[in-house]
Amino acid sequence: MANNKKKNLTMTQQEYQKLAKKQEPKRPVLINCLRAFLVGGTICLIGECFMEMFVNWFGFTEKTAGNPTVAVMIIISVILTSFGVYDKIAQWAGAGSAVPVTGFANSLCSAAIEHRAEGLVLGVGGNMFKLAGSVIVFGTVAAFFVGIVHLIISGGG
Repeated sequence: MANNKKKNLTMTQQEYQKLAKKQEPKRPVLINCLRAFLVGGTICLIGECFMEMFVNWFGFTEKTAGNPTVAVMIIISVILTSFGVYDKIAQWAGAGSAVPVTGFANSLCSAAIEHRAEGLVLGVGGNMFKLAGSVIVFGTVAAFFVGIVHLIISGGG
């Protein structure tokens, strides 16, 4: 059974909490949302430009242009992370820089850079895949359930 009792605060603790709330700066929610929208949209626009480039210049179809586009976006994200640029963009943009492909590549690259002193296997590989493991498990489980729903809807055939 969980302990649902709240801790009784002394008068000084209560006063401190009130004072701290008053002093806490207001978050500019609208500006943060606008920054996230602009950066996330720009990342997606860059991806679309690469996709159009693969379709128009290299003869890919719209279906097949997705894979090289994702690869280029990952490479760009890793390069920017390696030079510390992606982190500055992320600080300014907030959630807008967490667009799935580039944000995930940034997370993996950051983990690899941070733990490289511990060695390639235990440092880079171990810590990089701690992060990737949850994403891989979620993707596998989600794909399993989507497959079951598809099997049920299509009538088992």
